[in-house]
Amino acid sequence: MSVDCLPGKMKQTELHPQLLKDCLPVVSLSTCDVLLMNDSHYPWLILVPDRPNLRDWDDVSESDIPLVDGDVRLACRVLKKIFQPDKINVAALGNMVPQLHIHVIARFRSDKAWPKPVWGVHPPLPYADGDLKDRLTLLQKVFVMPPVYRNRHLDIGQ
Repeated sequence: MSVDCLPGKMKQTELHPQLLKDCLPVVSLSTCDVLLMNDSHYPWLILVPDRPNLRDWDDVSESDIPLVDGDVRLACRVLKKIFQPDKINVAALGNMVPQLHIHVIARFRSDKAWPKPVWGVHPPLPYADGDLKDRLTLLQKVFVMPPVYRNRHLDIGQ
């Protein structure tokens, strides 16, 4: 399934081939497509603003900044609620993939890379088919909850 299949949204930009290779689509939010990194070592989301020609954070328009920020904050809260991590890491590096994308990673003191960054510590371990389906279904269920219900259950405001 490609990210172009995310329902209810006209795509303004195409995903970088590396993101297509490494990730699976979860959902489209107000401004960002949410992807799941296919590495079962960590609950790891990647948010890609669906706007053309974004390479760095300062390329995001003033009007889109609150929307992207809201999407990232929602992703953080979803990961916190589902996985109860010790820490959420948020990063936008872009050294290998020049398209702006924001990593949101649930981290645990028990994970293999703690307390170091996740990159380069060990090769990715793709999800087993059943685990991948379960993870995607759970994430999609929480992300697509009606905002009032989701906010109540995630202890977040609008």
